[in-house]
Amino acid sequence: MTLTGEHARQYANTLKGNTYMNKIVVKFGGSSLASASQIRKAVDIIRADPDRRYVVCSAPGKRSGDDIKVTDLLYACYDKAAAGDDFAPVLEQIRVRFAQIVEELGVSFDVDGEIEVMRAHLQAKPDRDYMASRGEYLNSKIIAAYLGFPFVDAADYVTFYADGAYNAQETTHKLSAALADKDYAVVPGFYGALPNGDIHTFSRGGSDLTGSIVALAVGASLYENWTDVSGMLAADPRLVDDPHTIEHITYKELRELSYMGASVLHEDAVFPVRTAGIPINIRNTNAPADVGTMIVPTIPDDIKKRVVTGVAGKKGFSSIQIEKSMMNAQSGFLVRVLDIIAAHGVPFEHCPTGIDTISVIVETEAFRNRREAILREIHERLHPDMVILENGLAMIAVVGQGMVSYKGVAAKIFGAVADAGINIRMIDQGSSELNIIIGVEEADYEKAIRSIYKAVEKLM
Repeated sequence: MTLTGEHARQYANTLKGNTYMNKIVVKFGGSSLASASQIRKAVDIIRADPDRRYVVCSAPGKRSGDDIKVTDLLYACYDKAAAGDDFAPVLEQIRVRFAQIVEELGVSFDVDGEIEVMRAHLQAKPDRDYMASRGEYLNSKIIAAYLGFPFVDAADYVTFYADGAYNAQETTHKLSAALADKDYAVVPGFYGALPNGDIHTFSRGGSDLTGSIVALAVGASLYENWTDVSGMLAADPRLVDDPHTIEHITYKELRELSYMGASVLHEDAVFPVRTAGIPINIRNTNAPADVGTMIVPTIPDDIKKRVVTGVAGKKGFSSIQIEKSMMNAQSGFLVRVLDIIAAHGVPFEHCPTGIDTISVIVETEAFRNRREAILREIHERLHPDMVILENGLAMIAVVGQGMVSYKGVAAKIFGAVADAGINIRMIDQGSSELNIIIGVEEADYEKAIRSIYKAVEKLM
């Protein structure tokens, strides 16, 4: 059985103990809104189901492989203004892009007036987040006018603390109140505001997060995330030939795969909807009949559960291996290692340990400029017998909630890697047995992904 959108809505309401609520939040990515023709596709999707009431928009993405995303143009415009250079040519590119969309849609919208507001901002005191947000802002206002829906500016309701951390409680309260009397609305993604009113953005891809925030605020029965792929794939199609589409996946599995590089959805987008049990459906704007991938809290009993859900990985890691005799007898040794690394602003990714050894895996780019200071402090404070630094590592995760009750998954993974002539440099498995992570040399990454996928494909 495939978990369709209708099944998902009923399933979510069962979880929440509610009756059918007839509210779907739809978020469209940049590729789905890159041009007037793409916007028409999105509007047709919205109008095809009257339950699709709340729309979250990204900035226009690339129209072709050699095109430039509007957000990138906005960043370039800011950079020039901040450096005191002539930003007018880039701003004109932005104006032309939106003017073309407005003209082809035949909608009444003052693009020139909005561009002049941006010009005045750049001439006065340019702000990077403000400029970056204008793609979502303008695209949402245009689409709201085309649909005839109210425009609700995220800056008025999506709230951040003064330090830039997202304020979930206040946002949900304010946005729920703002949308309570609106049967339909268009909300720009990616940004909100600080307590002083200044625009603040999420990280790139943050419109996915805005969609989840809106879904929670309106008590949606379903959050549809429309993009340019028909759901989430079980492996990177650039590395594995024709990987299958994951029809259903839990929030936890998605987090693991997203963290390891599967980028169909912003990795933080599950948090707002998770507590409310609202499913997320990844859909393809260019193939709206495809059911895509359903992301749910738990897989319903009437759907076949896979042992392995997906394989993902990424390059660019370093290992700090610390050896010290009788390390296990020293209380708090691991904590002190991690404190040193954290004090330098470097997050750790994995930390496999032995009796007298600790290996801390970090992203090479985050570690690079702090390496000497961190290694020096480890030597001065912890007096290790040996510290070995290894660069050029890649991490690969095999994820699946069914692995906990199925024997032999690890043997299949390790056997496949060994048969391919690849040396495993690290093994890490969480206590929940939701995933198995291995480290290999970057030169072996692609071969390892293909070998592992082939070994576990029948378990998917």
